[in-house]
Amino acid sequence: MSAPAPGAATDPAVLMHSILKRIATGPELSKDLSQEEACAGMRCVLEGRVDPVQAGVFLIALRMKRETDDENRGLLDAIREATLRVTAPVDEVVDIGDPYDGCNRTLPAAPFLPAVLAACGVAAVSHGVQRMGPKYGVTHRQVLRAAGLPVELSPEAAAARLGDPAVGWSYVDQEAFCPQLHALAALRRLIVKRPAITTAEVLAGPLRGRVRTHLVTGYVHKPYPRIYALLARHAGFDSALIVRGVEGGVIPSLCQTGKVFRYRDRGEEWSEEFKPADLGIDQTLRAPQIPGGIPLEENAAAEAGTALDRERLAEAAAAAGLAALEGRTGPTYDALVYGAALCLWHLGRADSLKDAAHAARGAIDSGQARAHLRGERP
Repeated sequence: MSAPAPGAATDPAVLMHSILKRIATGPELSKDLSQEEACAGMRCVLEGRVDPVQAGVFLIALRMKRETDDENRGLLDAIREATLRVTAPVDEVVDIGDPYDGCNRTLPAAPFLPAVLAACGVAAVSHGVQRMGPKYGVTHRQVLRAAGLPVELSPEAAAARLGDPAVGWSYVDQEAFCPQLHALAALRRLIVKRPAITTAEVLAGPLRGRVRTHLVTGYVHKPYPRIYALLARHAGFDSALIVRGVEGGVIPSLCQTGKVFRYRDRGEEWSEEFKPADLGIDQTLRAPQIPGGIPLEENAAAEAGTALDRERLAEAAAAAGLAALEGRTGPTYDALVYGAALCLWHLGRADSLKDAAHAARGAIDSGQARAHLRGERP
C-alpha cells in the first residue's frame, strides 16, 4: 500500500484522517497500514497532536480489524521512541513483562520473582503501572508498594539497583520511563476494551544489559506467542521466554502441564512442554488463591469499585510473597520456584528444569532472596 501524500506526514490532522478512513470501515473493508504509517499515527497519539476521539478510534479500530505484523511493529516503534531506556551496569538483564492490568482471580507471586533471580546471580527488572484496564487487577506496583519496596524510581535509579551486588533487581513504572504512554490511561479507560497498544507496551524495554537483554512475558491466547516473539526480535531482545501463564502472567499453572515458546540469539521460536512434577512441584491449586473475605470484583465493577478491595488484595499478595521468601512452603513459594527455574533454564544457567528448581529453592531457603529483596548486605 502506498503511503499518504507527502504533506500528510507533517500534518497530524491530515495523516490521521487518511489512516482512519482506511482502518475504521469494518472487518471486511478496512485496509492495512504500513509499519511507517502505524508508527506515525501512534506518534501523533502519544504526542497529543490529534483529537482524543480520533486517538481512541485509532487504537480500537486497529484492534477490531486485527493488527498486522507491520502495524504491531509500527506501534512498538513509536512506543520505543517515546521510552527513556537506560543501560544498566551489568552485562545481562532479564526483563519481566507481566500483564499491566494485573491479576484479579489469584494472588500474584511474580512481583517477587526479580529478587529470587537476583539471588541466583541474574539481574532482573519488572515494570508496569498502578492500575490499568480492562481487568484493573492487582499489579506489581501495588504489591511491591504494599511490601514497603521502592516503586517510584527513575529509570536511572532502577538501573543502578541492578548493578548493586546487594540488590540486583528493580521495578520501574511506565509513568517514569514512558510518560506519554502513561498519559493515555484515562483514554484507555473510556475505550473499555483492550486497545492495540496492550501487546506492544510490555516490550518497551526500559532497562537494557550492556551485552544482552532477555524478555520474559506471558500469554493466554494461542496467536500471541508468535506475535510476542516477532516483536521481541524487532525490539532487540536477544532471547525471549513466552510462558502460557495463569492470567496471562509469567508463571504457569502449578497443577497442569506447562508450555512455553522461546528463542535464543534472535532466532526462530520453538515450543516446549513440561509438568510441574518435573520441578518437584506437587500442588492441587493452579496458583496462590485469594484469601476468603476479600470479594472478587467483576471487570466492570473493578474499574469503579473501591480502592479497599485492591488494597487488601495487594496486601495479601505482599504478605504471601514475603512469607515465601522466609521459606514458608505453599503455592506462592512453589510459584516463585517455578518462575525462577524457567528463567534459569532458559538462560542456560542450569542443564534441566529440575536443576534450575533446585537452584531457586536454594536461593530462597538460604535467605539470599530475602536479602536481595531488601538490599541487605551480608
